[in-house]
Amino acid sequence: HNGGCLAFGPDGYLYIALGDGGSANDPQGNGQNLDTLLGKILRIDVRGEPYAIPADNPFANGGGRPEIWAYGLRNPWRFSFDRATGDLYIADVGQNKWEEVDFQPAGSAGGINYGWNYREGQHEFKGTPPQGLVMTDPVVDYHHSVGGCSVTGGYVYRGSALSAWQGVYLYGDYCTGFVWGLLKQGE
Repeated sequence: HNGGCLAFGPDGYLYIALGDGGSANDPQGNGQNLDTLLGKILRIDVRGEPYAIPADNPFANGGGRPEIWAYGLRNPWRFSFDRATGDLYIADVGQNKWEEVDFQPAGSAGGINYGWNYREGQHEFKGTPPQGLVMTDPVVDYHHSVGGCSVTGGYVYRGSALSAWQGVYLYGDYCTGFVWGLLKQGE
């Protein structure tokens, strides 16, 4: 759970997905720890030497590592931007029971906490979150009993050959080979 994906966003910055470090149940609490890069999606400007921090990153002025864009992730095994809208889809591999797909709309200010390791998917996992901690639910999760054990992120279809699939986010599961489609309301 050390790496997952690299991609340039529509804003020209490099986004880097890092897992929580690999130990079961995240014993170091990396997913929620804003002083480590593990369990996060980072956002950097590679036009600087060695790189620069975008001024609008959520922790650019303190409160956490300035590279952090999103946190509370276990193993973000592929993410992608919808090339038509700029929305961000994150497939986050679960621990024992639940796989999830997280969503961040284009224009987000970042700093979103997706809940790991207090939650796995939309379900309680470990410990009690501090009072007032805001965590964002995944847009979909699925239990291992119904379809696999390791979500793999995909892409939003924007081709011309299949008009009925326009705007459908396609993702799968490594263990079963199942492929699903997710359509954002209003598409």
